Amino acid sequence: MDKLVDKIAALGVPGLVLLVAIAVTGWAGAAAITAALAVLGEPFGMLGGIAVLGLLALMSQGLAEYGFEAVFNSTVDQLRTRGKSKSDIEREIKSYPISSDLKLKIKDYLRRLA
Repeated sequence: MDKLVDKIAALGVPGLVLLVAIAVTGWAGAAAITAALAVLGEPFGMLGGIAVLGLLALMSQGLAEYGFEAVFNSTVDQLRTRGKSKSDIEREIKSYPISSDLKLKIKDYLRRLA
């Protein structure tokens, strides 16, 4: 068991996500891995699932290094730099499946911008 936990821990957040996805499939062995990757990569299948895990690795590394608030604020700033208005960003946020607290944080940050 310790060896398995060491290997999953070495994979970090993507390893945990894959482990949960495998558990949810109800399958065992290679079928569980295949189904989990396909579910994670939904429209793009297994290859999309591998890409999702790669993105999770990059995002979790950035969050660990800089913190959530810094990544969050920089992302909003980048959206503004790319020409999105505050109202466009607020409109998109309303449709996202995120917590109301996070939506409020984004709106508060947008209000503080000049």
